[in-house]
Amino acid sequence: MKMRMSHLFLVVGIFLISLAGYRIYMSSQVQTKTLSTAIEEIREKQTLLLDDQTVTVKNGEVLGILQLPSLNEELPIVKGVSEDSLEKGVGHYDGTALPNEHDQVVLSGHRDTVFKRLGELKVGDELVVEMPNGSFSYVIEETFIVDANDLTVIRPTAPIEKLTLTTCYPFNYIGNAPKRYIINAVRK
Repeated sequence: MKMRMSHLFLVVGIFLISLAGYRIYMSSQVQTKTLSTAIEEIREKQTLLLDDQTVTVKNGEVLGILQLPSLNEELPIVKGVSEDSLEKGVGHYDGTALPNEHDQVVLSGHRDTVFKRLGELKVGDELVVEMPNGSFSYVIEETFIVDANDLTVIRPTAPIEKLTLTTCYPFNYIGNAPKRYIINAVRK
């Protein structure tokens, strides 16, 4: 009986590990495709803006690209923070500013996909947001951890433009993490 239980646990364990690996792989594939699409769409939207046409973006569609130079990473930014949006990349939190609007810009992402290396960023590192209307640089001024339900990190900062990145914490936590890791960066 013990041998059967051991085999059952082994099979279930292998299945769960395989399922998690498949999820990470598929998420990576979706993000790679979204990044490729983001680069194309940013160029297309830049052309539309030059032609004085309005660009409308719906939830889940590409807004821009977040560059993390110190990590040598580029991540697609999509509108909204729904589960569908966050599966494609970094989500722009509705109701917060966009770059060059001189207020707080909030971007969120999953700790096990797009923001899996977020904890490697340090105070003084540069972050770049590429949008159809230009490229905007920010310098990290602080990192900290708050409770998951603490929304005080989302607040107006006008006239100072700040970029706030948020993700679940701890990074290696299994399940719904109880905290949020926050990075605040100020516009250069």
